[in-house]
Amino acid sequence: MKLHELKPFPGELKQKKRIGRGPASGWGCTAGRGNKGQKARAGKGPAPMFEGGQMPLVRRLPKRGFKNYPFRVEYNVINLDFIEKKFVDKDEITLEDLYKYCKKNKPIKILGRGEITKGYKIWAHKFSKSALEKIKNAGGEAKILEG
Repeated sequence: MKLHELKPFPGELKQKKRIGRGPASGWGCTAGRGNKGQKARAGKGPAPMFEGGQMPLVRRLPKRGFKNYPFRVEYNVINLDFIEKKFVDKDEITLEDLYKYCKKNKPIKILGRGEITKGYKIWAHKFSKSALEKIKNAGGEAKILEG
Protein backbone atom coordinates (compact mmCIF):
# COMPACT_ATOMS: atom_id res chain seq x y z
CA MET A 1 0.00 0.00 0.00
CA LYS A 2 1.26 3.44 -0.90
CA LEU A 3 0.38 6.84 0.56
CA HIS A 4 -1.62 7.90 -2.49
CA GLU A 5 -3.76 4.74 -2.17
CA LEU A 6 -4.97 5.53 1.37
CA LYS A 7 -8.68 6.31 1.65
CA PRO A 8 -10.89 6.95 4.70
CA PHE A 9 -13.30 4.24 5.86
CA PRO A 10 -16.83 4.43 4.41
CA GLY A 11 -18.94 6.82 6.48
CA GLU A 12 -15.92 8.24 8.32
CA LEU A 13 -15.97 11.64 6.61
CA LYS A 14 -19.10 13.78 6.84
CA GLN A 15 -20.20 15.55 3.67
CA LYS A 16 -20.06 19.35 3.74
CA LYS A 17 -23.51 20.98 3.87
CA ARG A 18 -23.99 22.61 0.46
CA ILE A 19 -26.19 25.62 1.12
CA GLY A 20 -27.67 27.90 -1.52
CA ARG A 21 -28.05 25.14 -4.12
CA GLY A 22 -31.77 25.33 -4.90
CA PRO A 23 -35.08 24.86 -3.09
CA ALA A 24 -34.99 21.03 -3.10
CA SER A 25 -32.06 20.97 -0.70
CA GLY A 26 -33.97 22.76 2.06
CA TRP A 27 -31.14 25.29 2.20
CA GLY A 28 -31.92 27.25 -0.96
CA CYS A 29 -33.18 30.80 -1.43
CA THR A 30 -31.80 32.76 1.54
CA ALA A 31 -29.62 29.77 2.59
CA GLY A 32 -30.38 29.97 6.30
CA ARG A 33 -29.37 33.63 6.65
CA GLY A 34 -32.84 35.13 7.03
CA ASN A 35 -34.12 38.01 4.93
CA LYS A 36 -32.02 41.07 4.10
CA GLY A 37 -29.83 43.04 6.47
CA GLN A 38 -26.10 43.19 7.08
CA LYS A 39 -25.86 39.60 8.33
CA ALA A 40 -27.55 38.28 5.18
CA ARG A 41 -24.94 39.80 2.86
CA ALA A 42 -21.63 38.34 1.78
CA GLY A 43 -18.54 39.50 3.64
CA LYS A 44 -17.65 39.97 7.25
CA GLY A 45 -20.77 41.35 8.92
CA PRO A 46 -20.88 43.52 12.05
CA ALA A 47 -18.14 43.43 14.69
CA PRO A 48 -18.82 41.14 17.68
CA MET A 49 -19.48 44.07 20.05
CA PHE A 50 -21.52 46.12 17.59
CA GLU A 51 -24.91 47.11 19.06
CA GLY A 52 -26.59 48.66 16.03
CA GLY A 53 -25.09 52.12 16.46
CA GLN A 54 -25.98 52.39 20.15
CA MET A 55 -22.97 53.16 22.37
CA PRO A 56 -21.59 49.69 23.17
CA LEU A 57 -21.61 48.38 26.74
CA VAL A 58 -17.82 48.15 26.76
CA ARG A 59 -17.57 51.88 26.10
CA ARG A 60 -20.43 52.83 28.44
CA LEU A 61 -18.79 51.31 31.53
CA PRO A 62 -15.88 53.08 33.22
CA LYS A 63 -12.37 51.65 33.23
CA ARG A 64 -11.35 50.44 36.67
CA GLY A 65 -8.31 49.04 38.37
CA PHE A 66 -4.67 48.72 37.47
CA LYS A 67 -3.24 46.28 34.95
CA ASN A 68 0.25 45.13 35.84
CA TYR A 69 0.57 42.29 33.31
CA PRO A 70 3.35 43.86 31.19
CA PHE A 71 5.63 44.05 34.24
CA ARG A 72 4.55 40.98 36.20
CA VAL A 73 7.28 38.39 36.82
CA GLU A 74 6.15 34.79 36.44
CA TYR A 75 8.25 32.14 38.12
CA ASN A 76 8.83 28.45 37.58
CA VAL A 77 7.92 27.03 40.97
CA ILE A 78 9.70 24.00 42.40
CA ASN A 79 8.83 22.53 45.79
CA LEU A 80 11.19 20.98 48.32
CA ASP A 81 9.56 17.54 48.04
CA PHE A 82 10.40 17.55 44.31
CA ILE A 83 14.04 18.44 45.08
CA GLU A 84 14.20 15.70 47.72
CA LYS A 85 12.89 13.16 45.20
CA LYS A 86 14.92 14.17 42.11
CA PHE A 87 18.31 15.18 43.55
CA VAL A 88 19.11 12.34 45.96
CA ASP A 89 22.75 11.96 44.86
CA LYS A 90 23.64 15.69 44.65
CA ASP A 91 24.83 18.11 47.33
CA GLU A 92 24.78 21.27 45.21
CA ILE A 93 21.80 22.06 42.98
CA THR A 94 22.47 24.68 40.31
CA LEU A 95 20.12 26.48 37.93
CA GLU A 96 21.12 24.14 35.09
CA ASP A 97 19.98 21.15 37.18
CA LEU A 98 16.64 22.81 37.95
CA TYR A 99 16.04 23.99 34.36
CA LYS A 100 16.04 20.34 33.21
CA TYR A 101 12.58 20.10 34.83
CA CYS A 102 10.99 23.44 33.83
CA LYS A 103 10.93 26.19 31.17
CA LYS A 104 14.17 28.06 30.62
CA ASN A 105 12.66 31.50 29.94
CA LYS A 106 11.33 32.07 33.47
CA PRO A 107 13.20 32.57 36.77
CA ILE A 108 12.94 29.83 39.42
CA LYS A 109 11.30 30.10 42.84
CA ILE A 110 11.66 27.41 45.49
CA LEU A 111 8.54 26.79 47.61
CA GLY A 112 8.35 25.00 50.95
CA ARG A 113 5.91 22.12 50.32
CA GLY A 114 7.24 18.86 51.70
CA GLU A 115 10.16 18.08 53.96
CA ILE A 116 13.87 18.10 53.20
CA THR A 117 16.31 15.83 55.05
CA LYS A 118 19.65 16.48 53.37
CA GLY A 119 21.70 19.69 53.58
CA TYR A 120 21.56 20.90 49.98
CA LYS A 121 23.21 24.03 48.61
CA ILE A 122 20.51 25.35 46.26
CA TRP A 123 20.88 28.16 43.70
CA ALA A 124 17.63 29.90 42.64
CA HIS A 125 16.21 33.33 41.89
CA LYS A 126 13.80 33.37 44.82
CA PHE A 127 12.82 31.32 47.90
CA SER A 128 9.69 31.37 50.04
CA LYS A 129 10.14 31.97 53.78
CA SER A 130 9.12 28.42 54.66
CA ALA A 131 11.53 26.98 52.08
CA LEU A 132 14.42 29.06 53.46
CA GLU A 133 13.62 27.94 56.98
CA LYS A 134 13.42 24.24 56.06
CA ILE A 135 16.67 24.34 54.05
CA LYS A 136 18.54 26.03 56.94
CA ASN A 137 17.08 23.56 59.49
CA ALA A 138 18.30 20.65 57.37
CA GLY A 139 21.82 22.13 57.38
CA GLY A 140 21.69 23.39 53.82
CA GLU A 141 22.26 26.74 52.17
CA ALA A 142 20.07 28.85 49.89
CA LYS A 143 21.85 31.06 47.35
CA ILE A 144 19.64 33.82 45.94
CA LEU A 145 20.56 34.95 42.41
CA GLU A 146 19.92 38.44 41.05
CA GLY A 147 17.72 38.95 37.99
